[in-house]
Amino acid sequence: MSKSFYINGEFVNSESSETIDVINPATEEVIGSIAKGSEDDAKRAIDAAFEAQVQFEKTSPPERSAYLTDIADKLEEQQKDFAKLLSREQGKTIGLAETEIETTVDYFRYMAGWCRRVEGDVVPSDNPDENIVVMKKPIGVVTGIVPWNFPLMVLARKVAPAIATGCTVVIKPSQQTPLTAVKFAELVHEHTDMPKGVFNLITGSGSSVGTELASNSRVAMVSLTGSFPAGSKVMEAASENITKVNLELGGKAPAIVSEHADLDLAAEKVIESRVINSGQVCTNAERVYVHESVAESFIDKITTRMRDLKTGDPLDENSDYGPLVSMDQLESVEEAVKKAEDGGAKVLIGGKRADRSKGFYYEPTVLTNVSQDMDILQEEIFGPVLPIATYSTFDEAIRLANDSVYGLSSSVFSENYHEVMQAVNELKFGEVYVNREHFEAVQGYHAGWRQSGVGGADGKYGVEEYLQTTVAYLEYKRK
Repeated sequence: MSKSFYINGEFVNSESSETIDVINPATEEVIGSIAKGSEDDAKRAIDAAFEAQVQFEKTSPPERSAYLTDIADKLEEQQKDFAKLLSREQGKTIGLAETEIETTVDYFRYMAGWCRRVEGDVVPSDNPDENIVVMKKPIGVVTGIVPWNFPLMVLARKVAPAIATGCTVVIKPSQQTPLTAVKFAELVHEHTDMPKGVFNLITGSGSSVGTELASNSRVAMVSLTGSFPAGSKVMEAASENITKVNLELGGKAPAIVSEHADLDLAAEKVIESRVINSGQVCTNAERVYVHESVAESFIDKITTRMRDLKTGDPLDENSDYGPLVSMDQLESVEEAVKKAEDGGAKVLIGGKRADRSKGFYYEPTVLTNVSQDMDILQEEIFGPVLPIATYSTFDEAIRLANDSVYGLSSSVFSENYHEVMQAVNELKFGEVYVNREHFEAVQGYHAGWRQSGVGGADGKYGVEEYLQTTVAYLEYKRK
């Protein structure tokens, strides 16, 4: 696939002849290739967006809403094709791939409704013959760097609010999962009347393309979803022009299981929150703190359920989970578990690669006898690995949960109203889920504390990320 750039309303070739192969993580087969873009290619895309911004910010809210609605309608029509491609390039189960497409459709429709809801304000003036009007305007050219774990949904998170607010956008998908993004560009090209230059797509590596998207002086905001090291590099590059950054980075979400919890519910929802997408989600339940009085029963329920999970071809509807995205990711998970074992952790189930001839599969794994200072409880693990520790008082559970450089998601399982209220008020995370799985809503606000990010996405507050403010002081004369 040489023409994997979509710039100024056309598919164009890269200035370089270099390509990047895309690997199916379930079969280890090459399923496509993309152009490896250069800094100059990225500049072309940014320039197209910059030129288009002048007129696009003047379009009416109903026009922008229609573009988003058209995308949603056509994406829904092509859901099966998108889901199959997504499953093949990323390794997620076909059921989860279909859910991602459904959520993406919902996201575009939700953001279409925001086109007519952006509001400013009128505030009192100290002067008797004056009004002060606070106006919200599109921030300008937005660049979006998309990760490999939810390549279409996160693309929508960056594209939909940009278009809704009158911004133009340049997207760089992950080089591991670019094919759905290219297919999305084809959908925009063939089935919408979007003006040229409003949506642009460029493929390549983060070191060249990504750096240009963050450092270019024509960019008003760069939005990245990825790791903490990637976010640090983007922030450094953006600082050259004091460009606004919107970063969703890593997580190490704690799940507190109280002695007053419904243990069956807690086990079910913790597993849902750990094994979804083979554990490759920033909001995954990454560590569990269970009250010592119910620890044995809870751990038994967890291990029994995780043992029953079916590893298999992600395109097989009977598979509960698929492979990790790459060999590098598989080796990273292996290393983390081995280090924990060397430090005294006990593997109750799993702890090794799944017995399959092909693919980057790792068995669902439960670890106990872990201490708070271990990396397995401190560092993010993108894999189906669940370390479980115990606590004696609820204050201790809160303290242990907050003991992290990350602050994206968290959860608490308890039927005790007082414990739930304490957790919601004292957990220092952008999200607190109560007696449910870790999965955010499009109308909520997805944002992290500490090293989990800057800014956020979704809902009213996510839309505001794409706006800037002008205050008009309107003095008048009395006649």
